Amino acid sequence: MIQFITKRITYGFFVLLGVISVVFFLFNVLPGDPARMMLGQRADKASIEAINKDLGLNQPLPVQFALYLNDLSPISLHNTSDVDSRTKWTAEKYGGFSLLTISGYQVVIKAPYLRRSYQSQKKVNEIISETLLETTVLAVSAILFATFLGVLLGILSAIYKDSWLDRISLLFATSGMALPSFFVGIIIAWVFGYLLADYTGLNMTGSLYEVDDLGRGEYLALSNLILPAITLGVRPLSVIVQLSRNSMLEVMSQDFVRTAVAKGLSKHIVILKHALKNALNPVLTAVSGMFASLMAGAVFVEIVFAWKGIGWEVVNALEKYDLPVVMGAVLVIAVIFVVINMIVDILYGILDPRVRVS
Repeated sequence: MIQFITKRITYGFFVLLGVISVVFFLFNVLPGDPARMMLGQRADKASIEAINKDLGLNQPLPVQFALYLNDLSPISLHNTSDVDSRTKWTAEKYGGFSLLTISGYQVVIKAPYLRRSYQSQKKVNEIISETLLETTVLAVSAILFATFLGVLLGILSAIYKDSWLDRISLLFATSGMALPSFFVGIIIAWVFGYLLADYTGLNMTGSLYEVDDLGRGEYLALSNLILPAITLGVRPLSVIVQLSRNSMLEVMSQDFVRTAVAKGLSKHIVILKHALKNALNPVLTAVSGMFASLMAGAVFVEIVFAWKGIGWEVVNALEKYDLPVVMGAVLVIAVIFVVINMIVDILYGILDPRVRVS
């Protein structure tokens, strides 16, 4: 078991290293001058050179990549002999604490340093921490909505196969997978946030926290979560409906279910105590993977509903060519995706020993 867990962790590490490499080289070949963007078009040459030196942009690309990996690493090396060195450690810049000093280099334990925004000069770590909560709340709400409603519709469709409920559920599931999220979001916002706003009391746009018009500060606006959560949950809901239905039909045709029926157990007992538990296994497997995808796929939904999460921040950063924010957000989403899938793989190995053999 330990060997299996070690293999999965090693696999996740190399996947993250690959993502970091692709993100770094992709964004560093794009045209543009970060120093001029930070200082403005009227900046003098000396100021631009100073900014390039501070950002490490005057170094060859392989050196820049090594410095970037050093910034991201939780255990990093920092020069102590050169005061002007870009890698000189300060608690204000990097955080963390110095572990020991070896030959003019400090070994530092710290959180990954995602550098600073070109536009606001704010730490990317702080920008992402402010927006990650809203995206996480949105993704969790969407997956809970999709799971509970999807399993219910799927099970009912299987029990009442070929009925009007089954046909409507399948039609809804097919439509949900075919329609893009941004289109579904526009329709839902227009119908429930505009046409029926007097009845629903919902807004077309809004975030988790809103500023009070009377100047009393921010307040929690949970009603703004309803429409974007439904929109984001439509696609996984469609998948879960079909998956639950097919899984339930397969379980209902197996011998142990027929044996339970032959013993005289009622239909409800057979479904709830015998069939349902076995039918939910593949559904829970799919849901665990969907959550990570929702974190990455929330961009369009956040833009449509002006939900100020990571997706909203990424789009704004792209418009301003603020590459550290974009790179940091992509890496955070990649880490979440890899970690969730790694945990799921390990849980599979614990629950099903056959997985460890493969």
